Amino acid sequence: MPLNPSPGAVREPDWTKSSHSTDDGPACVEVAAGPDTVLVRDSKHPDGPRLAFTPATWAGFLPYAAQRQ
Repeated sequence: MPLNPSPGAVREPDWTKSSHSTDDGPACVEVAAGPDTVLVRDSKHPDGPRLAFTPATWAGFLPYAAQRQ
C-alpha cells in the first residue's frame, strides 16, 4: 500500500544560494534540485514565484550560464 503525504506534510526544498549572490547585491538566486524538478527563485523574495525546470533542461542551461560569467 503506497503512502502519500498529506498536503500539509510537503517538505520545503533544500535551497542553495548562488556563489555569485551577495546579501546586499541585486543578483540573489537560489536553486533547489530534486529528482524530477529543479527550482529557481530570488532569495530576496523566498515566497515569490519560482521557475521550474526538468533536470535535462537545467543541465543544458548550465554550460550557457558558465560562459557568461
